This record gives sequence, structure tokens and C-alpha cells, in this order.
Amino acid sequence: MSHPLDATNTLDLDKTDRTHSVKPYTWKDFVYITKPGILFSNLMTVFGGFWLASQWTIDGMLLLWTLLGTTLVMASGCVLNNFLDREMDLKMARTRKRALPSGRLKPGMVFTYGAVLGIGGLAILYALVNPLTAGLGLIGLLVYVWIYTAWLKRTSVWCTVVGAISGAMPPMMGYVAVTGKVDTLAILLFAILFLWQPPHFWALGIRRKEEYRAAGFPMLPVVKGARATRISMIRYAAPLVPVSVLPYFVGAVGPVYLVLSAALSIGWLVLIVRGYGRSDENEWAKKVFVYSINYLMVLFLILILDTAGGFLFNLLT
Repeated sequence: MSHPLDATNTLDLDKTDRTHSVKPYTWKDFVYITKPGILFSNLMTVFGGFWLASQWTIDGMLLLWTLLGTTLVMASGCVLNNFLDREMDLKMARTRKRALPSGRLKPGMVFTYGAVLGIGGLAILYALVNPLTAGLGLIGLLVYVWIYTAWLKRTSVWCTVVGAISGAMPPMMGYVAVTGKVDTLAILLFAILFLWQPPHFWALGIRRKEEYRAAGFPMLPVVKGARATRISMIRYAAPLVPVSVLPYFVGAVGPVYLVLSAALSIGWLVLIVRGYGRSDENEWAKKVFVYSINYLMVLFLILILDTAGGFLFNLLT
């Protein structure tokens, strides 16, 4: 029989061994902790909103400052998200090797890095774009970091829906950077991204639900199961069909966008509905997730190409 102190000493020794085995950080760790993939997809929507508001008359310097400022603000949110989730990331195989939970980066360093990125991005947006864009960026950052990550992600199945508020800000910020106001089209861009996000993330949640359960995240698939999650996905994908085509009816885009956006949205809804009651939920969830990524990319590409005043718009109107 071992003495309790023996166990403590063994744990301390293991902890020491792990500390010595940790590799030093590199510049790549500071890049990866900003989640470049998320930044790229969000920047695409920022550019789409900016382009839609500009209607092919692009102010190059304003676009540059808008993209730079929004990139820094979004990177700040991702870094601070990593800071707050560091203990939970240790519990998931997919995330425990990240720079912060593995020990390559220290919490204080990561928090400072995230704060500097956020302050710098908001300052650029306020001084070189306009105060309203900076204000939207601040709202998105606060919702994502404090309401979503620090609070609801740990306590409520509503975390994904509330988090969608921050995820819907980028295209609106790109649009407002040009117009300086929140009008009907800005709200439509926000609504499209807001409705797109819950089905997108719940599909991932179904695939990774055991990992999220182990980490203690009360995501909808973990708490209510796949069946209830599929029903909730339909509640957001169904209204996305009419909302996604509304930019055409306010004169912002042409008929190419109208037809293709409707086809894309209906296709996604059909894919989600067809998954109801299926037993191969992981395979179905993977298809829904992959479709959702391509949906967003194609939708905004069409929106950009068929913006009012462009070749496709003038050819077909």
C-alpha cells in the first residue's frame, strides 16, 4: 500500500516531466491561435458586404483599413476564446495539443496578445473607417468573448444561437464601412449569417458531441440529442430560404443571385430535412457541415459578381 504523499510526489514528477517536454513556442503558434480558417471565411463576408455597398465603385484604402481592422478584431475574439477555453480544451483530443493547453504559450501572454489585437483593430476601425463600424465590432467582440464563451458556452444550449450574433456582424461591418449607416440591406446581410450559423455549428456538434460532453460544453446535441437538434436546424434553415433572396427584391443584386441563392438554400434545407430519423447521423452531419461551408462561399461569390451595377446585373436586368 502506498502512502498518499507518494501519489502526490508522482503527480508532481509527472507534471515536471511534462513541463520539461513542452516544446518552445514559435511565431506559428501566434498565427494558429487566431484561427486563420475562421478569419478567412469571415473576411470573405466582410468583403462581400463592402462590395455590395460600394456597387463596383471601390475605395481601395477604405477597403484595406476595413479588412485590417476587422481581421484584428476577429483575431482578438479567437485568441481570447482560446484563453477562456484553455482548461476545457485539455479534455478534448482535438484541442489538447493547441499551443495554450499544451503549455507552449502561457495564459498571461495569450490574454495580452488578444487584448492588443482587439484594441488595435477597434482603433483602426474608429479612426480610419467610421465609429459605427467600430461600434459593431465592439458589440461582436463582447458578445463572442464574454456572453458566448465566458458564460453561455458553459451553461446553456442557447450558446450557439447567441454566439451567432457576433458571427453575423462581419458582413454588416463591411457594408456599414461604406454607407456609414445600418439600413435594410445591412440587416439582411446580418440575418443571412445569423440564420446560417446554428445549423452549421450544430452539424459539427452532432459529429463531436462526445468530445463536447467530455469537456462539459452543454451544446444542444449533447443536452437534447441529435433528434431535437435536427428539428432546431430546420427552424433556422427554413427561414434562410426567403431571407437569402431578399437582397434581390431591394434592388441590390440581379436575377443570377436570386435563382442561385434560392437553389443553394433549398438544397441545404432538403439535405437537413432528409436527415430526420436517419441512423447514420455522423455521416449525415458531415455532409450538412461540408455543404454549409460551400454554401457560404458560393453565396457570397454570387452576391459579389451579381451586385447592382456589375456585368451580370446589367446583362440580365
